[in-house]
Amino acid sequence: MLTTVSDKGQVVIPVEIRRRLGITPGCQLDFSLEGHVIHAEVKRQVTQTTAEDGFGMLVCTRPGKRRLADFDVALAMRETKDDRP
Repeated sequence: MLTTVSDKGQVVIPVEIRRRLGITPGCQLDFSLEGHVIHAEVKRQVTQTTAEDGFGMLVCTRPGKRRLADFDVALAMRETKDDRP
């Protein structure tokens, strides 16, 4: 499979290879050079997550009835950060 190097030294790994090796965004590749041959080894694979995996990460302890439409994630994260010592 032939690919072209960009001006920044970047290449696109063909989709067939990415699928076969499970290479997804965030994976790390370890490059080594042996003569004129470049080897790339997948070092870390990122497991795919779903929205349900994040359930319960943000908890509102304020009393009263709450609706999801009223919830501001960015504000809740700032408030949590401000509460830390």
